[in-house]
Amino acid sequence: MAFESLSDRLQGAVEKVGKKGKISEGDLREMMREVRLALLEADVNFKVVKNFVRKVQDKALNSDVLESLSPTQQIVKIVEEELTELLGGEQVGINYNEDGPTIIMMAGLQGAGKTTTVGKLANHLREEDHRKPLLVAADVYRPAAIDQLETIGRQLDLPVFQLGNQVSPVDIAQKAVLYAKENNYDTIFIDTAGRLQIDQTLMDELKNIQAAVHPDEILLTVDAMSGQEAANVAKTFDEELALTGVVLTKLDGDTRGGAALSIASITGKPIKFTGVGEKLEDIETFYPDRMSNRILGMGDMMTLIEKAQKEFDEKEAEEMAAKMQANTYDFNDFVKQMDQMNKMGSFESIIKMIPGLNKILPVDKLNIDPKDMVRTKAIIQSMTDYERTHPDEINQSRRRRIAKGSATTVNQVNQLIKQFNQSRTMMSAMTNGDMSSLSSLMGGMPNGMGNMPNMPGMDGGRRKKQRAQELAAKHMKKKLNKQRKKRGKKG
Repeated sequence: MAFESLSDRLQGAVEKVGKKGKISEGDLREMMREVRLALLEADVNFKVVKNFVRKVQDKALNSDVLESLSPTQQIVKIVEEELTELLGGEQVGINYNEDGPTIIMMAGLQGAGKTTTVGKLANHLREEDHRKPLLVAADVYRPAAIDQLETIGRQLDLPVFQLGNQVSPVDIAQKAVLYAKENNYDTIFIDTAGRLQIDQTLMDELKNIQAAVHPDEILLTVDAMSGQEAANVAKTFDEELALTGVVLTKLDGDTRGGAALSIASITGKPIKFTGVGEKLEDIETFYPDRMSNRILGMGDMMTLIEKAQKEFDEKEAEEMAAKMQANTYDFNDFVKQMDQMNKMGSFESIIKMIPGLNKILPVDKLNIDPKDMVRTKAIIQSMTDYERTHPDEINQSRRRRIAKGSATTVNQVNQLIKQFNQSRTMMSAMTNGDMSSLSSLMGGMPNGMGNMPNMPGMDGGRRKKQRAQELAAKHMKKKLNKQRKKRGKKG
């Protein structure tokens, strides 16, 4: 996952200093040396790293942080604030045109996922901002580019405007705008041609489209896996086209984070959205402060809440909570929650959004295999209605029959029932606010999740870690309240 190595290194540097009762200027410099190396290894631009380290050190040394009672927390706060600035500062959305359709021109190199992003973003704005989008196929060079966009349009039930590959992209864009006005589409996405590398022919064509239709947004799609090279590409495009923002794709991949941490600083243009998976729903609005919190292991509760609100019905959630409290949670509920959680993203990504939970459940200890979910569903579907609603009644003969019906082994059925019972007990403990028993339950969990070192609540530094997490959560809550007030004023 993106930022994983960087996140571990930064958290490690902070924790190392945090073990000391009092922090000296030498300790701070040693910590910042670790931070500098972590950022450079994450492929962040050298000048960006140099400026970041200087700002953090200056703030820490000039604000009596080292003399305070809680220097570690204050240093974390400074690092978090500077990381947020590095990522762009504040969230910047789409600049909608109030006097006509909003025209969004999508640019980028081949292989960055531009055409897929057109569909993802159009769908996202339809769902989030209630827009009526039109997709425009203006890439007349790449084989099957038009077919790809039409396929995406069918999958998302979005209209696609195309005139084949014998018409110039400029003419296609102009006619698409007229068509959108006549048919009341309020958001136009122009999918332009990409190249394997930047060349003047590409730039001239984009400039001609820009001059012809005057787009409200020019968004560059860049591959997060290309590291700081993504920032260099963005800088070149910006010099030619005056970009309004960037969409960073493949942020769910094995990226080091250099692109996200370099782009805003080098170009001065915001990252507006991020692609976080292969599904057409896997796109998120980019919030610099939330990403900064994730990198520093503070979680991202606001994004998690927003995802949950989309997928979970309030009444259903209340009923589920009541069943958990009463310990009447059954296999039907288990499958329903599996499906809903799957829509929210991977289990690993959800764990990372909850402050402190990645310490209790380290992602690298989970060893989650996607095939397990398929097998789990097969086993549950082989149960009778009675067995699903009465899991405690599943005896050995029933287990043999379920194993046969699901093409699994009795051991696998036994393992699932054991995991279900543990899950039910854990959820009951969490719903009733009994987090202390959650840690003790982890010893019996599968996949190496038990007997984990340095678990909060199980070592001598428990109170210190809990206090740090509480302060981080409190700081995040303040920031979220400020954001809400700002939105209220804008509204």
